[in-house]
Amino acid sequence: MQRLFWMLEAAVFYCLTLLVAVTPAAILKCCVPPLGFVLSRLIPGRRTVVADNLKNALPYLKKHPLWPACEHDARLLARESFENLIKSLTEICKLYHGRGDGLFKGIEVRGHEHYEAARAKGKGVICFSGHCGNWELMALAFSRLFGNGAVVARRQNNPYLNRMVERMRMSYRSRIIYKKGAIRGILTTLRSGELVGILADQAASPEDGVLIEVMGRTAWASKSPVLIARKSGAPLLPVFIHREGGHHVITFHPEHIFSSDVSDAGTQRETQALSRYVENFVAAHPAQWYWVHRRWKRAGAPA
Repeated sequence: MQRLFWMLEAAVFYCLTLLVAVTPAAILKCCVPPLGFVLSRLIPGRRTVVADNLKNALPYLKKHPLWPACEHDARLLARESFENLIKSLTEICKLYHGRGDGLFKGIEVRGHEHYEAARAKGKGVICFSGHCGNWELMALAFSRLFGNGAVVARRQNNPYLNRMVERMRMSYRSRIIYKKGAIRGILTTLRSGELVGILADQAASPEDGVLIEVMGRTAWASKSPVLIARKSGAPLLPVFIHREGGHHVITFHPEHIFSSDVSDAGTQRETQALSRYVENFVAAHPAQWYWVHRRWKRAGAPA
């Protein structure tokens, strides 16, 4: 019975994504606001998470130097964040069905010199990022724009759906390193001089993380990027994608330089420093972060 359900789920996924992929862009653009509203109503639990996250984060973010000059309240940001998710989902549908060339052509790359400087070291490149903008587009763009690489991701529970997504991604020469047992695959890829993308802005388990401050509240964060960078010697670049006007911008920041302190306290400080890059992105582009995630869970703060 489980197998039949998985097959049906994969078939529905394929048909729905294909339907979106063949829909003209002008029609999809008009559908974004109503679909964003519908999405927020279909997942009321996550809508509550978004509202709570914003209520607790906004007092901190509004004091951030990168906070936009225009006024943003929690209600407006919640609506815009769901609309951003819809925009990303429609773009991903087109990408997965081979209709994403226009998206790649419209990407502006800033800070490319930082990527070239890191790549010249010959140890591979760790691209540290978060669930910002259309992160799936950025993951697929890495291989298309910057050569061979891989991204770390979670394996889908549905094996049929997982294989389907794998095939779709491989059409862009984008490989996946699954989180379970990922360290060996990451180190092998870096030793080959390739790029590895890591999204590390979600709540980690106490076993795999350290406690840091995120937007003024205590949160668990993964220490893996710090440990991988130290073990491999590969340069780590914070990299983010955001919407600007009618196109996407990928920004490479300068290489993050780690201290020589390899103690637990040193690892905690470096994890905190990496989280600040994500925090800066959220302050600058508050509607383009994944607010539906319970970022502060297990850390003693309401989420």
